[in-house]
Amino acid sequence: MADGGVTSAALAGFALGAGLIVAIGAQNAFVLRQGLLKSHVFVLALICALADAFLITAGILGLGSFIKARPALLGLVTMAGAVFLGLYGLLALRRAIRPQALSASRRGADSLKAAVLTVLAFTFLNPHVYLDTVVLIGALSARYAGAARAAFGAGAAVASFVWFFSLGYGARLLAPLFARPAAWRVLDGVIALIMFTLALNLLRQG
Repeated sequence: MADGGVTSAALAGFALGAGLIVAIGAQNAFVLRQGLLKSHVFVLALICALADAFLITAGILGLGSFIKARPALLGLVTMAGAVFLGLYGLLALRRAIRPQALSASRRGADSLKAAVLTVLAFTFLNPHVYLDTVVLIGALSARYAGAARAAFGAGAAVASFVWFFSLGYGARLLAPLFARPAAWRVLDGVIALIMFTLALNLLRQG
């Protein structure tokens, strides 16, 4: 296929990837909060982007059909994800209602291991990540062949890299606002609401 077709496919993949990922969700809320804390931002953004790239590649290689044929697997991930989101929502709510939990000395206290495990859970215990990256992007990539198909997947993966690093490091622009404890209370309250809403939605789906 001509270079123009490959470029067009890459741009289409980028647009689709951006449209799927730029939304207020559990993973994005966590990366945003870590960005505001300036805590393990590079590692967490890299993990999120690489996870998306891995799942997108799996979808293009045909894993979507495997997942669609096993609804019980998605059901298990859905239930586990709902429990995890609910527990994290409780932690966020506790931070929001306990002023001492917002002190500067504790804001960046999470270890790298804890942060990595948390972001991995947000990523792989979310059934929608499989439906979006593996099933949907994998299915739409079938419209292309050869280099254009690879370019479509690469474009979607690049969108993830751009988004997560922009979100993590761009959060620092809000640092003056979050110098006040009240702003952290609002943020953690919103995060708790997001987590509880997503958990309830997953329970209904399950």
